[in-house]
Amino acid sequence: MAHRIRSGNPGDWVHSMRLLWKSVDKMRCLRKRSTIPFLGFLITFLLFLNLYIEDGYVLEEDKRQLREASVHPPSSERYVHTFRDLSNFSGTINVTYRYLAGTPLNRKKYLTIGLSSVKRKRGNYLLETIKSIFDQSSYEELKEIVVVVHLADFDLVWCENLVQEITRKFAHHIISGRLLVIQAPEEYYPSLDGLKRNYNDPEDRVRFRSKQNVDYAFLLNFCTNLSHFYMMLEDDVRCSRNFLTVLKKVITSREGSYWVMLEFSKLGYIGKLYHSRDLPRLAHFLLMFYQEMPCDWLLIHFRGLLAQKDVIRFKPSLFQHMGYYSSYKGAENKLKDDDFEEDSIDIPDNPPASLYTNINVFENYDATKAYSTVDEYFWGKPPSTGDFFVIVFNKSTKISKIKIATGSDDRQNDFLHHGALEVGEKLVGTKKGKQCSSYITLGEFKNGNIEVQDVDHKIAFEIECVRIVVTASQKEWLIIRSISLWTTQPPSQ
Repeated sequence: MAHRIRSGNPGDWVHSMRLLWKSVDKMRCLRKRSTIPFLGFLITFLLFLNLYIEDGYVLEEDKRQLREASVHPPSSERYVHTFRDLSNFSGTINVTYRYLAGTPLNRKKYLTIGLSSVKRKRGNYLLETIKSIFDQSSYEELKEIVVVVHLADFDLVWCENLVQEITRKFAHHIISGRLLVIQAPEEYYPSLDGLKRNYNDPEDRVRFRSKQNVDYAFLLNFCTNLSHFYMMLEDDVRCSRNFLTVLKKVITSREGSYWVMLEFSKLGYIGKLYHSRDLPRLAHFLLMFYQEMPCDWLLIHFRGLLAQKDVIRFKPSLFQHMGYYSSYKGAENKLKDDDFEEDSIDIPDNPPASLYTNINVFENYDATKAYSTVDEYFWGKPPSTGDFFVIVFNKSTKISKIKIATGSDDRQNDFLHHGALEVGEKLVGTKKGKQCSSYITLGEFKNGNIEVQDVDHKIAFEIECVRIVVTASQKEWLIIRSISLWTTQPPSQ
C-alpha cells in the first residue's frame, strides 16, 4: 500500500506556525490594498493544515499496521506477499508454483481446462473427471487441449500419493504435455483466520469457501498464457462426447461480438468459458474479494463489471456434476444438470443478433428472451395478421437448421396458431431499425412449432434475417418459448 510521507515532527509544526503568523502580520499592512492575496494565502494554509492532519493519520495507521505485523507476523507477511502487486490487474501474480507432474509446452493450445482439487472426507472423483475429459475427446481434439490440475490441499502426503496415481494412469498424457499437476505453496495464501462471516455462515464454511476462491485464483493465474481460451470445471464432472468441437463451433459463431463468460452448464463453477486474456483480472478479482462470498457469486459480479449484463448459456449442457459427496465436510451433494446430454454435438449456437417485433409486449417479456439460451421467453398480447418477429444478424451467416417453439406447459393456448417462417437478405435501414428487403418462406408453423433442416442447401444466399410472420389474427396471447439456430461452419474450422 502506497502512502504519502510527510514529517510529523512537532518542532516542524511550531516553526510553520511562527512563519504563518509573521506572514499574517505583514499582510495586515497590505489588507487595505487588496484582500485577494490574503484569501489566497488563507486557502493555501487550510490546504496545508488538511494535508498535515491527513498525513498524521496516515502515519498513525502505518504504525498500527506495523504493530499488528509484529504481533501476527506469519499471516501479515503472507497477506503482503500475495496482494502487493494488485495495482497491476493486467499482470500475473508473482507465485512460484510446484510442478508435481508434467511441464508446460512452448506452443499455445486452443483450450486450457482447469481443475482445483482438495482432499475430501468421502469420495474422490478427480481421476474419473480427468479420464472423462480425455476419453470424450478425439485424437484431433486432444492436440488442442491442456488440462491443469491444481492440488490445493496443504496435506503434502495426500498430494504425493494422488500424484503417483495420476502419473500411473495418465502417463502418456503427461509426457505429451496434455496434463499438468501443480500446487501453489501455502506461504502464498492470505490469512484464513478471523474472516468476515457474511451471510451468517459458520466459521469453517467461510474458511472453506474463502480458501476455494484463492485456490481458483492461483489456478487461473498459472493458466494465463497456456492457451487462447480457458474452461473452468470442478473435480467431479462428466463430459459430453466431443465437447471441444461444440465449444469451437459456438466460439466461431460469436466472432465479432463481445462476451466475457460463456456457460455450458447451469451448475456452480462447471463449464464456464473465458478468454485467457481475462484470466489475470479474474485472478486478481477473486483474491481481492476472497472472503466476501462464494466463487460462483463472484464470477457473476466479474461478468457484470466487464459489461456482460446477461447470461449467455448454451443447451444442452456439455458437463454434468457426478459427485455424491461435497468437498466441504463430505456432505451429500446430489445436484444434477437436467439439461446435460452425453451426445451434445447438435447444440444450437444462436449467432449475435438484434431482435424486433411489432407485437405488443407484456411487461418485461421482451423479444430478446425468446432468443436467449436461459429459461426465459417472449410473451406478447394477441397478434394480428401481418405482425412480425424478426431476428437481424450482426453479420450474414449460413444456417443449417432452425427450430422454433411457441406456447408453454403453463399456458398451452398461447402458441402461434397461424404463422410462417421466413429468411431474408439485402439489409436496409428503416425508422424502426434494420430490416431485410427480400424474404423467402421456409415453411408454416404446425401446432405452434416449426423445424427446418438443411437450410443452407435450400437457400443460396447468406442469411441476414430470420422472420416469424403471423398469417391470421388470434384472440390468444403469444409465447415464443425458444428460437434455436444452428450455423454452418467454414471448412477451415
